[in-house]
Amino acid sequence: MHLTPFQTVTIILAVAAGTQITRWLPFWLFPEKKDPPPAVLYLGRVLPAAVMGLLVVYCLKNVSWTAASHGLPELLSIAVVGLLHRWKGNVLLSIAGGTALYMLLVQAVFV
Repeated sequence: MHLTPFQTVTIILAVAAGTQITRWLPFWLFPEKKDPPPAVLYLGRVLPAAVMGLLVVYCLKNVSWTAASHGLPELLSIAVVGLLHRWKGNVLLSIAGGTALYMLLVQAVFV
């Protein structure tokens, strides 16, 4: 598929405009001088935990609990993520530690 220069520029401008609007929209809707609505404050409180729960469920959806490893690498990695996060409170360290352990377990231990 070949695009004309006009089509290429139009696509680039549309993507740039869409990106900028999504960056500026929160500041336009909720200026610093005003308190955010209660619904936004509520969502800010509950959505992080809901997203984390959703990610855990998504990561465990294809685990075969009856197969040889019985989900042990996944459960150990989740435990390490939780422990690292409780110990250091660093999201990147927690995710990296759990991922590294999981890769080690599935590639070297539970082969």
